[in-house]
Amino acid sequence: MDYIVRMIAKDAPIKAMAIQGRDLVQRAREIHHTQPVATAALGRTLLGASMMGQQLKEEDGSVTLRVSGGGPLGNILAVSDSQGNVRGYVQNGQVDLPLNAQGKLDVGQAVGTGGSLTVIKDLRLKEPYVGTIPLVSGEIAEDITAYFAESEQIPTACALGVLVDRDLSVAAAGGYLIQLLPGADDKVIDSIEAGIARAGQVTAQLSQGVSAEDLLKLVLADFDLELLEKAPVEYRCYCSRERMRSALASMGREELSSLIAEQGRAEMTCQFCDAVHVFEREELEELRDNL
Repeated sequence: MDYIVRMIAKDAPIKAMAIQGRDLVQRAREIHHTQPVATAALGRTLLGASMMGQQLKEEDGSVTLRVSGGGPLGNILAVSDSQGNVRGYVQNGQVDLPLNAQGKLDVGQAVGTGGSLTVIKDLRLKEPYVGTIPLVSGEIAEDITAYFAESEQIPTACALGVLVDRDLSVAAAGGYLIQLLPGADDKVIDSIEAGIARAGQVTAQLSQGVSAEDLLKLVLADFDLELLEKAPVEYRCYCSRERMRSALASMGREELSSLIAEQGRAEMTCQFCDAVHVFEREELEELRDNL
């Protein structure tokens, strides 16, 4: 079962969270039939969005991450609710690239660095909060770190990892988000940086069966940590036939009439879960006439 843990340091101004997300990334891979580098890129984006969504205080709020790097994968989108349940897609999931010089999946090359990371926080106000930064590396975690520093002025360390097995399935997926609260001094920062170096690659830890809690304890070994919450998360799509009907209705009478005349029916596919909803002529005509 996938979950997020949230911790604070009792002896330093630090808040931290970590995610175990193998199942939700595997679910995304199965839905979108992604190749390994696309699985890793989409998976990292889903994991990051899940943790950022779980930070929201608004019960029905949401966080959307949109990565547009100009690389062969095209756009990547991930949407999380305030519990950390997440859904997403990658535009060109069949892209496959050679491994990089370190023998790792070349996510940065596949995503590209010629574009931006956009974060949309819907806090149920009149307008959502939107922050956009240029991509730093296309590796996702570094870009999320940069987003927090530039758009929210929160010193942050983010690490994300997705390990893809030989049969293309997801062997492990997870990561952490560590943030400094006001009052953190250089000694705290140095200790965190040393812990990050000590922990090394997230995928290396995950492949050895290290849990989300133990990952944080490894990175923040110099601090007295308190567990605040452990909450389940999953890949969850909110699409429904009623939402699809609303989308059709939003086209207006004229466009609906054209659709009926040209195609006689509508077949709508959810981009997040690939569910197909078919609307026959009679239903479309009733929908149009009721507008």
